[in-house]
Amino acid sequence: MNSSASINLVKRKTSLLDEILRWTLSVGRLLVIVTEIVAFSTFIYRFSLDRTLIDLHTEIKNKQAIVESLKEREITYRRLQERVLAASVTSQRSGRNIKILDEVVELTPSEITFNSFTIDNGEVTINSNINSVSSLSNFVSALRAYSEFTSVNVKNIQSNIAGANVRVIISAKLKE
Repeated sequence: MNSSASINLVKRKTSLLDEILRWTLSVGRLLVIVTEIVAFSTFIYRFSLDRTLIDLHTEIKNKQAIVESLKEREITYRRLQERVLAASVTSQRSGRNIKILDEVVELTPSEITFNSFTIDNGEVTINSNINSVSSLSNFVSALRAYSEFTSVNVKNIQSNIAGANVRVIISAKLKE
């Protein structure tokens, strides 16, 4: 017998349950495909984040090595800065000290000779030999009138019989 193919143009009636099942399967497939695409995209993105993280760690290690190699230079540089600062402060003080020395020498009568002249911690100490008491009196008066001093004191007076002069130690406080 020869069987022929049959074509049925009449729609078969489907039940509501069949329609719901077919819709659920097609939407379910679509959801599975979308979920797989999201999961795959996340997986690839994770690899790019891992690569970026590794690159950043490598860059940090390289920069740490550079910083570590420059550590000694930084210490040297900071020490030099401290020295320059100390030198500038000393230079400013020295400039003032030289000015004070020059002005005190101008105030000094010719009968007075200095043994030592010290400026330290805001105080001037003058160790000198004086030939006459009137020169000492004039010198102390001139020092008291000097604008850079707040007070002038005669600390020690010693008579030197052999040299026919008087050894005097004078201290004066400097203005801040």
